[in-house]
Amino acid sequence: MLKLFSEISLRLSAIVCITGSLITASCGDAFAGTAHPATAKPANEQTALSERNLRAHLSFLADDLLEGRGTGQRGGDLAVRYLETQAALVGLQVLPGDKVQGYRQAVDIIGSQTLAESQIRFSSGGQQLNPVLGKDVVLGSSGGRQNVSFSAPVVFVGYGIRAPEENWDDFKQADVKGKLLIMMVNDPQPTADEPQRFGGAALTYYGRWTYKFEEAARQGAAGVLLIHTNASAAYAWNVPQTSFSHERFSLPGMGNPLEGWIQEDTARQLFAAAGQDLDQLRQQAERRDFQPVTLNVTAQAEVHNRVRQVRQYNVLGMVPGTDPKLRSEAVIYSAHWDHLGIETDANGKTQIWNGAVDNASGSAALIEMARVAVKEPTRRTQIFLWPAAEEQYLLGSATYVKQAPWPLAKTAADLNLDSMNFVAATKDIGVAGSERSSLYHSAVKVAKTMKLRIAPSVPDLGGAYFRADHFNFARVGIPAFNVGSAVFSGDGHFDFDKAPQDAYLKKMRDFKQDYHTVRDVYHPDWDLSGMLQQALFTLRLGQEVGNAQKMPEWNPGEAFGKIPRQ
Repeated sequence: MLKLFSEISLRLSAIVCITGSLITASCGDAFAGTAHPATAKPANEQTALSERNLRAHLSFLADDLLEGRGTGQRGGDLAVRYLETQAALVGLQVLPGDKVQGYRQAVDIIGSQTLAESQIRFSSGGQQLNPVLGKDVVLGSSGGRQNVSFSAPVVFVGYGIRAPEENWDDFKQADVKGKLLIMMVNDPQPTADEPQRFGGAALTYYGRWTYKFEEAARQGAAGVLLIHTNASAAYAWNVPQTSFSHERFSLPGMGNPLEGWIQEDTARQLFAAAGQDLDQLRQQAERRDFQPVTLNVTAQAEVHNRVRQVRQYNVLGMVPGTDPKLRSEAVIYSAHWDHLGIETDANGKTQIWNGAVDNASGSAALIEMARVAVKEPTRRTQIFLWPAAEEQYLLGSATYVKQAPWPLAKTAADLNLDSMNFVAATKDIGVAGSERSSLYHSAVKVAKTMKLRIAPSVPDLGGAYFRADHFNFARVGIPAFNVGSAVFSGDGHFDFDKAPQDAYLKKMRDFKQDYHTVRDVYHPDWDLSGMLQQALFTLRLGQEVGNAQKMPEWNPGEAFGKIPRQ
């Protein structure tokens, strides 16, 4: 233990040396033998952001010493302490009011770890199906339920969607209270007659697993299982498998007694045992006249959880605005600090999910952006926010908007950074999601000053707009988006500034295989020019918003625009 904290102290001392205003000879000693190749700045761009600072923050936050920055774990506590120290060091001020304590905002959540003896069994006409936990099915409970036991009929509810604006209701007033629901992931696919239904090729929020769980809870279901396919979920089985093998977190009263995922092949066996054809039912579910199908199946579930109350912290600080009137309004920059932490399996093997790209990159960038922003205040106040528990259903940003330390009605925008470009500088910049509001026009203006093109639009097949912290701001009427082309999904657009393009694109797209695995680690030879570029663009965009005559607005007809800033 003493050795561990000695190492942490050495690393912290080194970081302070690199980011402080004076580098001494002793600081040089702290970095003996740890030099990294500097990343050249593009010739056409002068930037006040420091690659050296960015690399130092990134390498520390992704280090094994922080044990994957897990929610409710020691590594997460260390990350919070580091971030608030850096916030003070670069000169951010504490927000006023009693909803923060220094640079911290409390996030009170409930941790639930599904225990190995949990199981679900299905019986139909004398046949019994016993899915293997982890291999065939993953499940858990939310909201602090310690033990859940029930026997319930099983109902297939198609996509499990109620969307009045689309004239769509998969439930048709059926009473599914106390039943186990099986749902498809994603949303109804476009047709020749309705090419834009449910957003066309792009995924809407109705297609996200979070919506499915929320709707099941509204319906009073005993539980819900989502049928996993790589295509419909936009990620492989390892993603929910990893999530449900870790401790999961929720807000009090949130979620279902049972919620989880079932492998497609297992679901197919289950439906066949009930005398149903899964593929035929899925075809029926593409129609508005679909009716819920009660399967000739009974589910018997036993879910046992280790439950605890956890207090985590959002970290935040501000640069006050300079305009006597506009300083009461604020633009927010956000980047979650958490990842999946450290786990020891039944065999005693310890693994760390370091989360270097996701999202030590964004957290590090925000520190360096804040350092520069302190020297370049805007007319509006700038808030730098590191939310907790993003990997746990965006709980940190959800807490921020529910207990907002800055009035939401006076919040101009949220610009989020999550899983940044770790490959190389580009000739373009992705701004997907900004087209929903006037932020797009601001982004175009900033891109032009930086001699960047706006990356071509890519269909949001994986629902990226609904998967990061900015979404909680959009849900309360604040224009928001995740700045930069998608990295985690492998379908973002990147026009790299040097050849060979194919090699750089492959490196970026290969990250999809490392996303939410123990392979997401920091590499000292990373070229951070693209990350630096992305951070600078985000800062300049925030400054554009911060100095504008009026706050950004949603486009006419945009659903989020119907929600008043509260």
